[in-house]
Amino acid sequence: MAGKVAMLSTRVCTECAVRDRALCGALSDDELVALNSIGARRKVARGETVIWSGDESIICANLLDGIMKLSASTSDGREQTVGLLYPADFVGRLYAERAGFTVTALTDAELCVFPRAKFEAVLHDHVRMERLLLQRTFSALEDARGRMLSLARRSATERVAAFLLDMTDRVGSAGCRAVESGPVTFDLPLSRGQIAELLGLTIETVSRQLTRLRTAGIIALPGLRTVTIRDRAALEAQADAAE
Repeated sequence: MAGKVAMLSTRVCTECAVRDRALCGALSDDELVALNSIGARRKVARGETVIWSGDESIICANLLDGIMKLSASTSDGREQTVGLLYPADFVGRLYAERAGFTVTALTDAELCVFPRAKFEAVLHDHVRMERLLLQRTFSALEDARGRMLSLARRSATERVAAFLLDMTDRVGSAGCRAVESGPVTFDLPLSRGQIAELLGLTIETVSRQLTRLRTAGIIALPGLRTVTIRDRAALEAQADAAE
């Protein structure tokens, strides 16, 4: 019976679209069985909040599909977008009684959700898994610090160009191409106001930079949130001045 449960549990993870990139991809069969015993799939609608900043930290999760945002409230009550979560990213805050950020779906999304206390217990019993998660956390922290440093050094043009490149790599794979090597078209998961918050710019500045890139023939804007990358090399040139 135990062997059958193990087969079912590992099969679920094998069929997961993000297994190769998520924490689960580095786990043994025994570790996968332990994790699957407490996990459950959950679909989240666009605009739905799954974690509120300051609330009791009850759950954590792996993001399987979709894009979510991390946000915090400023002293004057405004919401500030501080980061994005993509498929294979870890959601939630372990070893903390309260959630640090609000987590909201920017698109329809799917999560593999775990009760935080039970997840911590599994980590306690599987030291290697705990170490792997710690390594991923440090890597994400270093990436965030690198982005903050890069953002501080970049001009408005460079920030918007770099953002579009990141979106192309993160979201563009779900977009469409007329031909294999042709321009990629995709829908941005953020409004221009949210992009401005994330990049530390005003909405007007973001709009001006997008218009400038469109006028230069580097991108096209066929819809309010739809972007076509017409010349990736030129977009990279716009973004790398601060590198």
